[in-house]
Amino acid sequence: MESNTPILTLGVSLDSRSYPILIGSGLLRQAAAHITSLQPSQVAVVTHPRLAQWYAEPVGAVLAQQGIPVHLLTVPPGERTKRWEVVGRLLRQMAQRALDRRCVVLAIGGGVIGDLAGFVAACYLRGVRYVQVPTTLLAQVDSSVGGKTGVNLPEGKNLVGAFYQPSLVLIDTDTLKTLPIRHFRAGLAEILKYGIIADESLWQLVHDEAHWLRHGSSAHLADIIHRCCEIKAKIVSEDETEQGVRAILNFGHTLGHALEAVSSYGRLLHGEAVAIGMVFATLLGELQGITPQGSAEQMTSALRALGLSVALPLGVSHEELLAVMARDKKARGGHLRFVLIERIGQARLPMVVNEKEVIHALQVHRERFGRAST
Repeated sequence: MESNTPILTLGVSLDSRSYPILIGSGLLRQAAAHITSLQPSQVAVVTHPRLAQWYAEPVGAVLAQQGIPVHLLTVPPGERTKRWEVVGRLLRQMAQRALDRRCVVLAIGGGVIGDLAGFVAACYLRGVRYVQVPTTLLAQVDSSVGGKTGVNLPEGKNLVGAFYQPSLVLIDTDTLKTLPIRHFRAGLAEILKYGIIADESLWQLVHDEAHWLRHGSSAHLADIIHRCCEIKAKIVSEDETEQGVRAILNFGHTLGHALEAVSSYGRLLHGEAVAIGMVFATLLGELQGITPQGSAEQMTSALRALGLSVALPLGVSHEELLAVMARDKKARGGHLRFVLIERIGQARLPMVVNEKEVIHALQVHRERFGRAST
């Protein structure tokens, strides 16, 4: 994308908790000015070492020149970082530096950094402000917007957390130039999800742009990111704490989160797990008579065109997956609940599916999609 790409702006409307989302090329060069406008007493930057050098240190240097103390707090990359021990360490580091209630936590990184930093901001001094600067495609279209923060437990993903909205989201599309292609493609799964659950025209655009998106070179990328954020902002504005319509954003996530948990948060990226989960949920919908027949194959074709596998990993038992899904925060009284689709572009709220039906769908999934083709 060219540096003169116009900045796209939209907002999440939540009364006193409303905030803007800015999307465009070169926004990190303006980050210090946006943060300064919040009049912070200090800024705690949460990131990982590589991103600290590329992005956090330049922003911190400008803030320091303006007399704002900056504290760089680094954590290792990867989903395993989202755990209690890391939260405790960050909170102690903030306390040791005497950060007060006027401070701002600046999250620079992917979904792990955003979830972790947001949760730390929600906990420290019973809540301080934070700003999201997502640097992965998945975080830009999904996790940076909506205020879901949290950490994982050995028993499951995101079982501890808080709904806590940021003060600002800055999406610099230039950061995607340094993103490994595997991580970029993982983000494409979440993009496709928005088309599946809410916007058939977005689904069609992603389908048409699949070749270019697969290689990270679509000229429509900023508009696609904007549309995903627009859909999520509207849903979050209607249902901040997931009591109703926001639950459709979990399409593909019931099985997806279970796959991440049983693989110890290392074998699959989040978007890769969600890709498998979306095909499974679509297949489950077909078997329930809710989703039109052939939809799972249609979705599989789209995901493979984007460079994503839909096969269930080898060595993962149905019993393991069922046990984790029963503990998932979307379950009710131990009953498994899935977001299903009525057609491309139209999801329905989660419904209970019994274990026998889930096991049958897992078996059918392995039979039909056991061999990935990317």
